[in-house]
Amino acid sequence: MTGDAAERLFPGAVRYRPGDGPALNAEILGLMRAGRKTATCAALSEFSEAEPAPEPGRVDIALDWAGQPALATRTLAVEQLRWDEMDEARVPPQGEFRDLADWRAGYRAYLTRAGRFREDLPLIYETFAVVHDFGEEAA
Repeated sequence: MTGDAAERLFPGAVRYRPGDGPALNAEILGLMRAGRKTATCAALSEFSEAEPAPEPGRVDIALDWAGQPALATRTLAVEQLRWDEMDEARVPPQGEFRDLADWRAGYRAYLTRAGRFREDLPLIYETFAVVHDFGEEAA
């Protein structure tokens, strides 16, 4: 499906590309499709006027690495916490980590690659539900 068609289905949806490379993007989208990833975390500083922070009730479009719509998600809840406040209970819904130690290692690496890491970094923790899979239309 093209971006224009996705916009017609979900007018005003914010578009975002999960991950910082093709492999991580594909992994995250796969976990979302499988229902294993129902939460995500991002540095508060990643958000801007062009890509505003998630808001409960809003529908966003997750893009594949080529920039094509992959999934539409509805934000269920948003909370702000610091990197050093992440706890074990918030890790399993993110899907890609075994435990808090694995999350810390993965996010430290991800945030360091982006030049954002610090232990007191403000994060946005978003809980979401997939409401539309654009990939099903191509199958």
